[in-house]
Amino acid sequence: MIRIAFATCAELPDLDEDERLAVVPLAELGLEVVPAVWDDPAVDWDSFGLTVIRSTWDYAARRDEFLAWAHRVPNLLNPAAMIEANTDKRYLADLPVATVPTTFLAPGDAFDVPDGDYVLKPAISAGSKDTGKYGPADRELAVAHVARLHEAGRTVMVQPYLPAVDGHGETALLYFNGAFSHAIRKGALLDGPDLGDVGLYKVEEITPRVPSAAELAVGDKLVASLDNPLYARVDLIPGPDGEPLLVELELTEPSIFLGYAEAAPVTFARAVAARL
Repeated sequence: MIRIAFATCAELPDLDEDERLAVVPLAELGLEVVPAVWDDPAVDWDSFGLTVIRSTWDYAARRDEFLAWAHRVPNLLNPAAMIEANTDKRYLADLPVATVPTTFLAPGDAFDVPDGDYVLKPAISAGSKDTGKYGPADRELAVAHVARLHEAGRTVMVQPYLPAVDGHGETALLYFNGAFSHAIRKGALLDGPDLGDVGLYKVEEITPRVPSAAELAVGDKLVASLDNPLYARVDLIPGPDGEPLLVELELTEPSIFLGYAEAAPVTFARAVAARL
């Protein structure tokens, strides 16, 4: 058996339950999965044939430390350079598909409160932490949210709230080694201002989904522009004209929802094995 590490965080030392679905298919391919906490100094990363970043969901507050770790680990997937680019959501400005309109506010930048409903979140984040939905009645809370993030030295993202998420929801397309695997629907997650009371991540309402041709076209175009990631998740919401807009391109530590498509655990296991 070849040992491979699934990198996780101290809060999930035995991995997220969804990721555990890949353990048996990988074993059947001769690969032993070893959960390994990314910031545990006792882990010998050189002892693994491959390290796959999975539930490292506590990295956002320590991104520099996380990136230093990523650049030290041999045979890391997705690779460190890709992780470095993807862990700051300013990457949205450089993609070949339509994205949700976004204003980035660095510390010291003025916050012009938008009209209507909008979303505030940090440019470096995971699990929808420090993210909230605001409207005209929430001005003071929104200003306080921006100030709190700026005081911590964090860049803030300001985006319009897309009403389609309340009905259509968000579509997440999962790709392994560049090939589409499956899709899920995420229900509306944000129900109001951020009050700082979220744990490791916000709990989501997930169901299987058959994506539309337009959604697949966006996902295929975007993934084809990338440098061969092991996994990619393309998160889309219909814009005002009904066409899909990219919310996020997840290349670092996304949930890949293996439990929502029968073939997904085997498909992912084969994608991992193909990298050895």
